[in-house]
Parts: sequence; C-alpha cells; structure tokens
Amino acid sequence: MGKSFKIAVIPGDGTGPEVIREGLKVIAAAARKFNFSYEHTVFDFGGERYLKTGKTLEEADIKELKKYSAIYLGAIGHPDVKPGILETGVLLNLRFSLDQYINLRPIKLYNAAFCPLKDKEPGDIDFVVVRENSEGLYKGMGEFKDKGTKNEVAIQLSYNTRKGVERCIRYAFEYCRKRNKRRKLTLCGKTNVLTYAWDLWQRTFNEVAREYPDITTDYAHVDATTMWFVKNPEWFDVIVTDNMFGDIITDLGAMIQGGMGIAAGGNINPQSVSMFEPIGGSAPKYTGKNVINPLAAICAAGMMLEALGEIDAASAIEAAVIKVVSKKLKSLAAGKMGYTTQEVGDLVVGLLNK
Repeated sequence: MGKSFKIAVIPGDGTGPEVIREGLKVIAAAARKFNFSYEHTVFDFGGERYLKTGKTLEEADIKELKKYSAIYLGAIGHPDVKPGILETGVLLNLRFSLDQYINLRPIKLYNAAFCPLKDKEPGDIDFVVVRENSEGLYKGMGEFKDKGTKNEVAIQLSYNTRKGVERCIRYAFEYCRKRNKRRKLTLCGKTNVLTYAWDLWQRTFNEVAREYPDITTDYAHVDATTMWFVKNPEWFDVIVTDNMFGDIITDLGAMIQGGMGIAAGGNINPQSVSMFEPIGGSAPKYTGKNVINPLAAICAAGMMLEALGEIDAASAIEAAVIKVVSKKLKSLAAGKMGYTTQEVGDLVVGLLNK
C-alpha cells in the first residue's frame, strides 16, 4: 500500500457541503486507482456553529488541525451572520494561525467556449498567481480617530516585513522553476505610488532574482496587470504579488478561465499544514438545489493531492476535469451545466475509473 494521509474536512456554509461531497468522492476514486489511503474528519466550523455557540475558531481547534496532513475547505459565509465575522474568525484565523503564507491560484482555461475573451484558446491562459497570504492590508492593523464625527479618520495599515516578503518571493521563484514552462516571473505591484511597501517588495525581488539566473523577471503595475489579463493573458507565466492585489487580480483570473465554477486555490505552508478550497464562496441561494458546479472543489482536491506528493493522482484528476469541461458541460455556471452537481462528480469519477 502507498502513503497514508489524514485530511481535515471543513464543508462550511451554503453549497460548501455539496461540492465537498463530490470532491471526497473523487479523492476516494483516486485513492483506489493510485494506491494511497486516507482518513478524513469533518469539522463544523462555519455559520451554523457560530449561530448556535457564538464561536468561530478557538486555540484548541487550531491545535487539533495541526495534526492533519492537509485541510479541505468547502466555503465560509452565512447570510445570517454579519459580514466579516466568519471571514476573520475562520478563514483569516486559519491562514494566520497555521502560517499559510502563500495563496496559490492556478489560472488555466480548459475550454475556449467558456472564456469571455475573444479569440483566446486554452494555451493562451495558463499562468499562476503566487499571493502573499499573511501580511499586507489583511493583517487587520489600523485605527479610527474621532469615529462617528464629521472629522472621522479611518487608518488601515499595510504591514510588510522583509521576512514575509522574501519568503513569498522565494517561493514564487522556486515554483516558477519547478513549473518549468516559460520560466518567467512577474512582480505585480504599485511602486509609483505605494513607495514604502513596494520599495521593500521591489528591492527584495531584485536581490532574490540574482540567485535564479535561469528565471526571466519583469515588473507590472497592478492596474496594467488587469489590463494585460484581458488583452494579452498569454504574456504571463507566474506572477507574485501582495495580499490585497493578489485577492483582486485572481478574481479577474477566475473570470477569464471560465468563472468561479472552475477556480480553485491553495493556502500553503510548505513546512506544515496547507488548506485547499474552491474560491467561489458559499453561494447560499443555490443551497440544496443540486445545481452548483463542483469542479472548483474537485480541482482543489487535485491541488491538495499534488501538495501531498500524489502527483499522478492530481494529474489524472485534472485530465478528467478537462474532458468534462471540454466535452460534457454546456456551461460552468450553476444551474446551466446540463448536469446536476452530483452528476458532474460522477462524470469525473467515471473518467478516473477508466
């Protein structure tokens, strides 16, 4: 028998449990075919738990999750919970407490028919965004002055350390080398306006680049990056950027690859526990209707297996997803696929079993 893993499963809110169900079905099929084993434990972190107990995540929860090989997350976000509570208390808490300092977002087009851009083929949209995931504006540092008055000031700090910036940039260089496609790494920032944080990012990028003479480097302002995503996405191979800019450009990336139904991401700690998820959110209006697209969650499962060293299984899952997207589905949008959520999962399993 091959390797064995412990997977912590957080189905979460809304349609999260539905897409996780299909992802687990695919993982089970991959385990049978590629000779690895796993056990999974379900955790109820999310909106329903918060509404019942008033709790999001506690120190004991984090300590328990550190015992697992990886975390598989469905979605966080409940319509009856005020925005920000679950996002901060669960998602950001997990990322920061487990030091998941890389957010990894592959952006790859599988079917030109689902791309909103004119005359773009799958080979034109195939790049990866490496987003710093633990600092920047999302650190939550700031203050109000004279709150509630006409003179109110709100201060939000972008917190960037040399350690945090360098380890993200170094990861991006290593990933670009391992990916071994165009071997081009683009720094995406705003050096002409944000002259403190992005001076640090640019200097660190230039210094680390000297250690990677085999990698071509360039720079693009974040506003220009969004423009080139639409006009010439084929220019990009790997992009590295900060927390805020990464959050913004990866949503645009999801759209040009076909939509949130296919977009998956990883929150990576290379030395410890990483977490993998579809990036589309909980989509509460589709809850229980069996119409949500599970492929993003299935792709996230593939990313998780790749990170755990099951490269062949991950490649087989992606190949199956490509066939489903290119030959079966009418659309990637919920309710328009031509198949139910469960049937899409069955299609992927069927291809894996062949």
